[in-house]
Amino acid sequence: MKRKVGLLTFSDGRDYVSKELVEINTRFEQAVVDALNSTAEVEVIKAERIVDRPSVAKEEALKLRDKGAQMTIFHYAVWAFPHFSVIASKFAPGPFLLFGNVNPKYPGMVGMLAAAGALEQDGTQTYRVWGDPKDPKVLKRLMSFIRAATAKNMLKGQRYGLFGGRSMGMYTAVPNVDLWNKLFGIDIEHIDQLEIIEKSKKVPDSLAQRAREWLEKHAKKIHYDGKQLTPEKLQLQIKSYYALKKMAEDLELDFIGVKAQPELTEHFVTMDVAEAFLNDPYDWDGPKEPLVCATEADSDGALTMQIFKLISNQPVLFADVRHYDSEDNFFDLCNSGQHATFFAARSYDPAVNLAKVEFYPESFYFPAGGASVRHIAAPGEVTLARLTRKDGRYVMRIIKGEFLDFGEEKNEEKARATQIEWPHAFARLKVPVEEFLSSYSSNHIHGVYADYVEELVHFCKLSGIDFVVHA
Repeated sequence: MKRKVGLLTFSDGRDYVSKELVEINTRFEQAVVDALNSTAEVEVIKAERIVDRPSVAKEEALKLRDKGAQMTIFHYAVWAFPHFSVIASKFAPGPFLLFGNVNPKYPGMVGMLAAAGALEQDGTQTYRVWGDPKDPKVLKRLMSFIRAATAKNMLKGQRYGLFGGRSMGMYTAVPNVDLWNKLFGIDIEHIDQLEIIEKSKKVPDSLAQRAREWLEKHAKKIHYDGKQLTPEKLQLQIKSYYALKKMAEDLELDFIGVKAQPELTEHFVTMDVAEAFLNDPYDWDGPKEPLVCATEADSDGALTMQIFKLISNQPVLFADVRHYDSEDNFFDLCNSGQHATFFAARSYDPAVNLAKVEFYPESFYFPAGGASVRHIAAPGEVTLARLTRKDGRYVMRIIKGEFLDFGEEKNEEKARATQIEWPHAFARLKVPVEEFLSSYSSNHIHGVYADYVEELVHFCKLSGIDFVVHA
């Protein structure tokens, strides 16, 4: 789904001047439209008229709102009366980005700065970008704010499904309902885990069998042991996946968290397969949108993942900060099967990823059994982050890093040092280990491939959230 971005171009308020500037304004406005369209991420909702009088500022701003714009760019290529921008800001969808196009023969920068000062005086939050929209650096600045602003608006009105309560005494996993509603406009639906069990019973055996056979065909290996992992237990995990997916649809849930431990992992089956494939961009039925699912009902983890998803449009990692390898200076980010299979090869083709995925019997603290989803994350630049709370306020920790590949033999050696049957991401962080362990306030961490630091910083500023960057 594309990000809907409103675009208002402002002009001079003198009638005889504004008429002379129509061609210039239109030409520079189209350059912005073309640059944004080139990303394939944006649907530009352009105002029908250039704003050259107060009534037009209000009318065109309202049209952008009615057409579903998720933020608005105020565009300046010439001198523009500042009060037009102030009027438009009362009706157009925020957040607002002020963009000054490069037009040295006309005082467009003057117009942008005059509008920025007026908006700042009345307390309207804005972000400014200037330059040629065709310049990759300028376009990157535009898109980083657009991604953050639209993500913030997309969160508003979303619903989080919390299956079960606090897992194993983790305070950091419990959501603050009032804070979520105040800062993000998110509703939380509490659901008993019994619903997973009961809804799983209604999934046809034939559906689960077909999915199991698909996994057997495409996976590198399924390590059936006749006890902890059997075809029947794998099919029950698949039924759990269908049950969660169906409840998300029926209850209109946008992202979810599942407690699992200890009730389901001791008396039903582990949620590893369900959690991994909910977070994947596909399943055995074909391509789909990832549904963020956090294990251990880690709600702030789920919220961090949902922010990542809306900003990057990628599957998002959930992991424990399991172990630090001092020999090769990396953290082993490892968690019980929660990693989406996407991370195995960083591909949107399931066959490519699953060729590197193994399903092991789950035995570590999980007497109910089932399969863990095991692979090594593909190498590449990553952005990691986590929302934590300090004395009632959110702080987002943002960390640049990279996932490492030591080659198959050494990867296996490193994985065996912790948990061979679980998935691993070998992460070298752009922060000294002592500083990270002294300041990072969660056992869980989340992330996506590529550099999204600027987007996360914008998101925090727009949301009134404190942040710390290690990059």
